[in-house]
Amino acid sequence: MRSRCTDCNSLPFKDYGGRGIRVCDEWLNSYVKFSEWAKKNGYVQGLTLDRIDVNGNYEPSNCRWVSMKVQGNNKRTNRVLSFDGKSHTLTEWSEIVGIGKNTIRQRLNAGWDIKDALTVKPVPGGNYGIKRHH
Repeated sequence: MRSRCTDCNSLPFKDYGGRGIRVCDEWLNSYVKFSEWAKKNGYVQGLTLDRIDVNGNYEPSNCRWVSMKVQGNNKRTNRVLSFDGKSHTLTEWSEIVGIGKNTIRQRLNAGWDIKDALTVKPVPGGNYGIKRHH
């Protein structure tokens, strides 16, 4: 957290400090304060620190402890799809509808509408269920 936001030589700096993401003064200046917050806010081994607002700072009101799966669905690079009044990432839709995320992605890239991409079950051995539009 600290190096990605403060060390311009750190590889991930461009995606954090380089975008203006900061660490609050309390955490930046005191590991003890950060550790106390972590213990009071659900840290257990295996969880990872996640910013709720991916464009917000590392600070108590914007951070939480989550699994890698939850964190993976909270990335600014995710493709969010809205269908039937609900919005989810492509990966989440894949789990919900039982169609592989690559199949959904390829369908959308081939011009399918969202409804068909998420509801037409693929035919085994059928080229990801990609249909040609005439």
